[in-house]
Formats: sequence, C-alpha cells, structure tokens
Amino acid sequence: MSILSGKNILLGVTAGIAAYKTTYLVRLFIKAGAQVRVIMTPASKDFVTPLSLSTLSRNPVLSTFYDKEDENELWNNHVDLGLWADLMLIAPATANTLSKMANGTSDNLLLATYLSAKCPVYFAPAMDLDMFKHPSTKKSIESLERFGNICIPVGSGELASGLVGEGRMAEPEDIVSFIEAEIVSKLPLRGKKVLITAGPTYEAIDPVRFIGNHSSGKMGFELANAAANLGAEVILITGVSNEKIKHSFVNRIDVVSAQEMFDAVHKWYATIDIAILSAAVADFKPVSISSTKIKKEDAKMVVELEKTKDILASLGAQKKNQFLVGFALETNNELENAKGKLKRKNLDLIVLNSLKDKGAGFKKETNKVTIIDKSEKISEFALKSKAEVAVDILNEIINRIL
Repeated sequence: MSILSGKNILLGVTAGIAAYKTTYLVRLFIKAGAQVRVIMTPASKDFVTPLSLSTLSRNPVLSTFYDKEDENELWNNHVDLGLWADLMLIAPATANTLSKMANGTSDNLLLATYLSAKCPVYFAPAMDLDMFKHPSTKKSIESLERFGNICIPVGSGELASGLVGEGRMAEPEDIVSFIEAEIVSKLPLRGKKVLITAGPTYEAIDPVRFIGNHSSGKMGFELANAAANLGAEVILITGVSNEKIKHSFVNRIDVVSAQEMFDAVHKWYATIDIAILSAAVADFKPVSISSTKIKKEDAKMVVELEKTKDILASLGAQKKNQFLVGFALETNNELENAKGKLKRKNLDLIVLNSLKDKGAGFKKETNKVTIIDKSEKISEFALKSKAEVAVDILNEIINRIL
C-alpha cells in the first residue's frame, strides 16, 4: 500500500501539451489507493478530454463555477473542493497559470480553488525552454515556494518546439514518487525501524492439536499499519492470523510457535528503534510433542507443560537504545500488575487491557487501553476502534522519543 492510500487528491490541469500525461497520472494515483478529483481550466480541454479524466478518476471533471447544462445551474463550490483535498497538484502548470497563482489572480475555478486550499499544494511546471528560463517565470516559482507551495522539478529533453533543454513536465511516475517521498520526509517516524509482534502462538501437542488462545492479531496489524503510515519501516512478526496488510513499508514475517517468534524477534531486535510486543504468546508449551495423532481413549490424558521463553523479558534484559513497549491483559489488580510487569521487564511503556472493560479484549473491533510509562505516568483512553487505539499508542511513543 502506498503512503497515498486513502488520501483525497485534487488534480488541477492547465493548457499545456503535457496535459495528455494527466491520464497516466490519474491512473497512478488511483492505483496507489487515492481518491482523485480533477479541475480543468477551460483551455486545457483542447489537450485532453474531460471524458477521459472523469472515466479514469471515477468522478465528474469540473471546469466552471457552475454547470451550464444543468437547468438548476448547480454551483461548483471551490471552498468545499479546497477543504476536501489532502493535497492539491497542478500539473501541468503553465507559465500563465504560475503567474496567476503567484499574483493571486482568480479568473477560473482552478485558481479560485487553489486560493482556497488549506492542504499542501504541489505544482509541476511545463513549458518551453525559453519560457522556463524567463525571469518572470523564475520569479513566479520563487514566490510560490515562499508561499509554501512545493515545486516538482522539471525534466530535461526534447520539447514540443523542437528545442532541447529544461521545461518538460516531470513524468507521471516521477511525480508520484516525488510526492510520496516528500510526504514521508515530514512524517514523525521517518527513518525509524519498528518491530511489532501480533496474533497468537500455537504450541503443538501432536500433528493435529495445539495449545493456543483467542487472539485475532488485529491490534498488532493496526499498529503496523499506523506505524507505516507515520513513515516507519515496519517488521511485523505475526502468529497465525487471518488479518491482512498490504503496505510498502511493512515486512510481514509469519511464525507459529513461541520459539519461532522468539527467534524471529531476536533476529531483528538489534537493528530496530522501537519494539511493540502486542502478540499473545503462549506462556506454556508441551514438554514433548507426539509425532502421531494421539488417539482418544477412555482414560484421562495428561499433558505435561513447561514455560515458553519470555520474549519481552529477554528484550528488556538486552535493551540498549531501543524503546520497548509491552502489553498487559489483566482481569484483576490491573494497574498493580501492569506496573509490576513494566518494571520487571525493563519496559519504557506498557499498554494495559482489562477484560472487565466492555468492548475490549480478543476478537473485538474495539479496544480500551490505559498506557503507563516508566515514570508511572498514567494515560487513560476511551473505548475506540483498534485503528484509533493504534494511533493513540504511537502518539504516546512519539511524544517520548522525539
């Protein structure tokens, strides 16, 4: 999944020959999981058709303040469009449009929307060599960058006039990569590597039966997704789970047993900055595993158990610069037990769940947590979706490491 997934992108198209590339650009945004709306200047329709862009974006293309063909003359609200967008891209951005943007001219729907936008605005210049090098164009670009707008560098090569040099609009793939990289560069966890464990572990009794628990892994998967959306490189080590994740920043590693999870975690631990152990690891495993299915008999079957390795404690014991977060699922003396675990295992933060809280626990879409840090500062949160809880947990971590 791209960092653009779920974002609302407003694409402004102006009257340059490079406008034909916007069909490819829209497709790339849609493929990345974004929602796209297109505003065209009236003259840009000479270079690319609204029908093509509306078909690809799956939204009507707008170019005027109201629909002249509608008997009610419905107004296209430029303020609402500006508020809808998570980011705005003007591509191609001609010399004419750059000048108007820099000077606050508002003579079409695209420019009015630009002046109303509250989101980051990117622009991809496209013009001939001499126009690009003209002092007025340079001044426009410099003014827009002072406003906080972001210029996507032009390419160099053969131009529509036959000249060779700077002025080509960046290729669609390069535009998308530039925007993704620019977004990531501003995210709080950029450059951080985060290890997250999720799901249950299964401890085999024989080839058919196992000791396990009711964990679905959803909380860990939401943490992985949220951390990736904040710019982190995520190592997700998960037990058996039906949860799915598709994010370019997440490396999923599947394990089954507590021993396999122990080995995988320790393989990566020295390289990471933050470890969040949300997996429900089995505390016990059979001393011996039958190589064949144990037959059902009248007599009672006794399974001798031994403790599994304590992954969290082992990480706390060898912690250097890592920020270590554990989870505590309790049914009684919740705070006292969580604080004890926090100290015993040398954690920086512990996330407490109580099975007494309605809507919390295994196989739920929601969770209710209390977060305690090593100075015993307590932060309580209301019942929320697990996606929202994941963001709360990561914000608590970010507040302590940045």
